[in-house]
Amino acid sequence: MVEQQTSTVIITGASSGVGLNAAKAMADKGWHVVMACRNLEKAQSAANELGMSAGSYTLLHLDLASLASVRKFVEDFRATGRSLESLVCNAAVYLPLLKEPMRSAEGYELSVATNHLGHFLLCNLMLEDLKNSPAADKRLIILGTVTANPKELGGKIPIPAPPDLGNLEGFEAGFKAPISMINGKKFKPGKAYKDSKLCNVLTMRELHRRYHDATGITFSSLYPGCVADTPLFRNHYSAFRTIFPWFQKNVTGGYVTQQLSGERVAQVVADPDFQESGVYWSWGNRQKPGRRFFAQEVSNEAQDDAKARKLWDLSAKLVGLQGETEPGVTAYAGSV
Repeated sequence: MVEQQTSTVIITGASSGVGLNAAKAMADKGWHVVMACRNLEKAQSAANELGMSAGSYTLLHLDLASLASVRKFVEDFRATGRSLESLVCNAAVYLPLLKEPMRSAEGYELSVATNHLGHFLLCNLMLEDLKNSPAADKRLIILGTVTANPKELGGKIPIPAPPDLGNLEGFEAGFKAPISMINGKKFKPGKAYKDSKLCNVLTMRELHRRYHDATGITFSSLYPGCVADTPLFRNHYSAFRTIFPWFQKNVTGGYVTQQLSGERVAQVVADPDFQESGVYWSWGNRQKPGRRFFAQEVSNEAQDDAKARKLWDLSAKLVGLQGETEPGVTAYAGSV
């Protein structure tokens, strides 16, 4: 057991990009950061490069594409003896050039398995840790993206296709081969990513509906701005990786640095201005000096409460959680 004197935040995907810079920003605020990553060697090197002090973070292995790894991570975190004040679900994979779907350890399409199902299980298992924290202010944050929200300027481009979960036919059918899309239709890798991020927002809103009043935990999402040079795009064409940052800097004005994006995540984790639950925070599509945050309206599909409930129930079944009823709230519990 540790004698904890600082607040603890878990950040998934903290070995690069937004997650790494959020880890640095939280450490600079005096928090202890659990960097939950697939590649611990890479994470260690990245932490060293940013000058994070050894005592400000802990590295723990987490592969969100493996439900067994998620459960093992929860065990490993609890073994540290730390309380948990915030969980940041940041990690994501984006595989836009695939012709055929890649599969997770359980046989699910990889981007949805990683971005949504792995985080869904993690959130459910770690609710207990957040509830047990002695802190008055506890937060669970899931990162969103402008591309999954047609109500934002950056989300109006229908290429390759807009997000659309249909009636969750693919999930209802078990989401294993030959099924690769949540709506049960033909595989489109870019759309699979958008769908997974739409699921993230629906999950956040359903967490808020189910648990905020009973636990006091703040549930929120954010779009920190267009981080056009993030490693999220490492699986895209090299020309795209060159042109896209230039375009966002010089044409749209939407570009933000990885450092600024990390600082914005840290604000949502720790600053008093972000204590409202059930909100999707944004700094907008055009970045200007001193740009202030605001509550962004989400898409009609992301506001569909019936779909959020159905997504929750089907996701719980896919990740192996069992339903239990608690006073005033439907909860899912599962031993790690």
